This record gives sequence, C-alpha cells and structure tokens, in this order.
Amino acid sequence: MRYALYFTPPKDDPLNGTAALWLGRDAFTGETYPAPDHSDLPAAEQFELTAEPRRYAFHATLKAPFALAASVTEQDLLQVAEDFAARTPAFEIPELVLGQLGKFFALVPASLHPPLQDFAATVVKFFEPFRAALSEADIARRNPETLSESQRANLLRWGYPYVMDDFGFHMTLTGQVPEERAGVMKAILTERFAAFTGRPLAITGLAVFVEEARGAPFKAHSWWPLAGAKN
Repeated sequence: MRYALYFTPPKDDPLNGTAALWLGRDAFTGETYPAPDHSDLPAAEQFELTAEPRRYAFHATLKAPFALAASVTEQDLLQVAEDFAARTPAFEIPELVLGQLGKFFALVPASLHPPLQDFAATVVKFFEPFRAALSEADIARRNPETLSESQRANLLRWGYPYVMDDFGFHMTLTGQVPEERAGVMKAILTERFAAFTGRPLAITGLAVFVEEARGAPFKAHSWWPLAGAKN
C-alpha cells in the first residue's frame, strides 16, 4: 500500500468530471468511461495516450506516493491530514492554462505563483514523518543520473525529485504524445478544457490517494476542505 497527498477538485466539481471523462476513470467513484471517437483522434489512440495518467487519476502531486513509516498508521496519516487542511487557508491560482511539458500535456498555472509553491513545500515538509525511506530500487527507478543536482538532493531528502524549487504544479492529461500528434492533441484539449482555462483555479482541498498494490489504480481515499473553502 502506498499513499500520496494530492490536490484535486472536489468530487462533484465540473473540472473533476470533465477530466475523469477525458482520462477514462474517476478517482472518487472508480467509475470508468470509454474514450469517445473524435474525427482527428480515434478512441483507441486516445485510450492509449491517456493510459499512464488514467492510473493515477486527475490530480496535481503535492507529496508523491510513499509507503508509510513503521512508526505510524493509516489512521494517523488521515487524522493529521484532516487537521492540516482545517488550519490551512484555501487560495486561488490566478490563471490556469493548458501547457505542454516535454511530450505530455497538463493543466498548469500561467505563471509562477508563490503561494502555491509555498503550499506545496509545506505539504512535503509537514508529512515527511509519515514517509518510509526509499529503497535502493525505488531510487534507481528515478534514474538519478539523469536528474539535476538539486533534483537528486530532493530525491534523497524528500523521496521525490520535483519538490521545493523544482516543483511545478501540473494536472496531467496525457502520457507521452508523439511529436506528429501533438498539434491534434493540443487542439482537442484546448476545446475540451476551454471552460476551465484562462481563469482562476481554486485550491480548496487536500486529498489522500491510495495505491493498494504497486501498479494498481490510485483511488481518492479522503478529501478535506481547506480553511475557508466554499464548496
């Protein structure tokens, strides 16, 4: 069993519903959806190109998946997460946009937003006592030789390379898209998520996701509103 601390909109939020239909699975309900046929993107191709993010479901990583330390229990984690959310103020990302990060697409902030960076860093630090140390195999899976010096340091200190100054908020919508299909994918995603881009995104909750066995789909176990959030 692994746990992760994610941001995702509330279960009934329209963005969550739109993303679940696109990815083909809802983390809250476990319901799966067939990929629709699009004139420029056959259903089978969309299903393949969304396979990786489908397993993780729609989210932005705050504290990456981890096994629990031997000194704590799941109930300890859930209680502390609920308490943390209750005293952490909700806030907004000023503008959400569709971004292309390498070969994959994601919803990202239009620009660096310090309150978001601070929130993510606080989550990483605050919940560190719950994380079991990475095994040598876990470290090797991250290909540390390909990481920057700061990313390698993050991996060893925090269990994940892309935290602190290396953190970039993103809600993944695809796996690796071949270069020759990137234009089609961008056009489809621009249309599909038009109702949510070019406007603020409210960061109103903290979620604990679980992976019951390595390689299993991640599920939303619990979602707690941040202080002052309007749901």
